[in-house]
Amino acid sequence: MSLYAAQAGAVGSLIADSGHRGLHDRGGWGGLVNSNTSSKRSPLRFFLLVFALSIPIWLIEPQDWPLTASVGTPLIAALILVYREDGYAGTSKLLRRVFDQKRIKPRIWYAPTFFMPPIIYLLTYGVTRLTGLPLPDKPYVPLLMAPLLFVLFFILAVGEEVGWTGYATDPVQERWSALTTSITLGLVTAIWHFVPLIEMGRTPTWIAWWTLGTVALRTLTVWLYNNTGRSLFAAIVFHAMSNVSFAVFPNYGSHWDPAVAGAITAIAAVIVTFLWGPKTLARYRYAGSC
Repeated sequence: MSLYAAQAGAVGSLIADSGHRGLHDRGGWGGLVNSNTSSKRSPLRFFLLVFALSIPIWLIEPQDWPLTASVGTPLIAALILVYREDGYAGTSKLLRRVFDQKRIKPRIWYAPTFFMPPIIYLLTYGVTRLTGLPLPDKPYVPLLMAPLLFVLFFILAVGEEVGWTGYATDPVQERWSALTTSITLGLVTAIWHFVPLIEMGRTPTWIAWWTLGTVALRTLTVWLYNNTGRSLFAAIVFHAMSNVSFAVFPNYGSHWDPAVAGAITAIAAVIVTFLWGPKTLARYRYAGSC
């Protein structure tokens, strides 16, 4: 927990002046959201379309697949709806946001985007070891595969985050606070994963703890998104790094405990919410004193 507090505090101190000023320069909280675009969007219609596209895949794909083919349905649903709303120009604009890293200012926000997931998994491993939970006798960490895994998981993350973050996050934030948005999107994405998890043989307890971690991760994703100038690239990288961290967890994630990971991720989300505020997750609490 102290590592999370230190990381959040360090980031906050470094960006307090520029980040807080940038928020006002963009017109406050309303400036974080592109109202002209997001007002056309229906998050409910998007959620229903994602499930409608996924159900046939769940029915026909083999149950022993390690990865569900429905991973790209949020991207497809977003493109369908944006095309209906804004035509080809809208879909092109949405896809260009996949590499909108120029939005990430100040650059210090690259640190939590890339390194927070590995820290969470490192703490998960430490707590798992200290509490005597099962770990492999001969831990194998495929670090040399990490660059290749990152490329793979970045592509897969595009299939999800273009929808969850690029399409749905802004219109939900227009209606509710950033924290409520995070919880809502986190629960929807968790429920969307339930069928594949059940097909993989996960128990209800395993899924419940995993859901806690998923909602917490979505809170951290919205926090990063709101503090990086609404960068979709930041959300995609964060998602990809989470999956890379799982893949290199000994051995290939086989001994990863969702209860330990969920609790640690939830603590990180609580710290972030306290420091940056539940309304926007973008107003650092101690900005004035830095």
